[in-house]
Amino acid sequence: MFQMFKDWFWLERFWLPPTIKWSDLEDHDGLVFVKPSHLYMTIPYAFGLIIIRHFFEKFIASPLAKTIGIKEEIRKKITPNTVLEHFFKHSTRKPSQTDIYGLAKKCNLTERQVERWFRSRRNQDRPCRMKKFQEACWRFTFYLMITIAGIAFLYDKPWVYDLWEVWNGYPRQPLLPSQYWYYILEMSFYWSLLFSLGSDIKRKDFLAHVIHHLAAVSLMSFSWCANYIRSGTLVMILHDVADIWLESAKMFSYAGWKQTCNTLFFIFSIIFFISRLIIFPFCKRPEEIEAERLDHLLVRAVRPIGRGPENATEAP
Repeated sequence: MFQMFKDWFWLERFWLPPTIKWSDLEDHDGLVFVKPSHLYMTIPYAFGLIIIRHFFEKFIASPLAKTIGIKEEIRKKITPNTVLEHFFKHSTRKPSQTDIYGLAKKCNLTERQVERWFRSRRNQDRPCRMKKFQEACWRFTFYLMITIAGIAFLYDKPWVYDLWEVWNGYPRQPLLPSQYWYYILEMSFYWSLLFSLGSDIKRKDFLAHVIHHLAAVSLMSFSWCANYIRSGTLVMILHDVADIWLESAKMFSYAGWKQTCNTLFFIFSIIFFISRLIIFPFCKRPEEIEAERLDHLLVRAVRPIGRGPENATEAP
């Protein structure tokens, strides 16, 4: 059953243009092509990034946070109470007055003591600014480094300046080492974010983060398997370049630097608008580029030699 599903899933008509077979994308003459098996490496690399993140937050993010005025919060420990803890986890974090009265009788405490216990217990789960700063600092650092790497990988590539080169020769486009590492590191990063959601600060948009990370990994995996590497690298750098400013704005927000935060968020808004709402949507599809080129060649073919555009349609 599994083999039947695997054979169906990897049917060439789902992934490749007509007349192209998987055998056409086998390595040859020193040229390396993408393979779905390459993606297995993103999982161990993701755990490697989690380990790096642990040491980064401890030895870099924490001292940096203290430098800009964020102090480690020391919270008062609460007295363990099995009954109240069970009610807190399985019923509600904010009991009503009737619940408080019943719990006080059950635990042989005063209502005031029960209220104080629940207030302290809620404070235990409240995320501290230091932890928030550490998480934002890690994301900022990764986005900054991967964007710099992306610029270094792409600045001399012809498809950055001519979108037709994105599809020229597709799908027989060999994989460059820089493309491999750019993709693998980006995917590993989103796997690491997904794996660390359980230990990260749980926010109200927790489910949205899960969906976002899964969607990012799925889209990058699909583009890898279909050999949309050139277009994929362009899409990734368009997204990462704005995220740098968002995460830096969060860092200064947690530090209480409101003016700096507002300035950085304004820069983020401009870059987001330009990169994702102007450049990204108007990247033409290959058939649109081909149609424009054919129109241009047709105009040049019918235009008489030596005549300007204003006389191009006049009879000789």
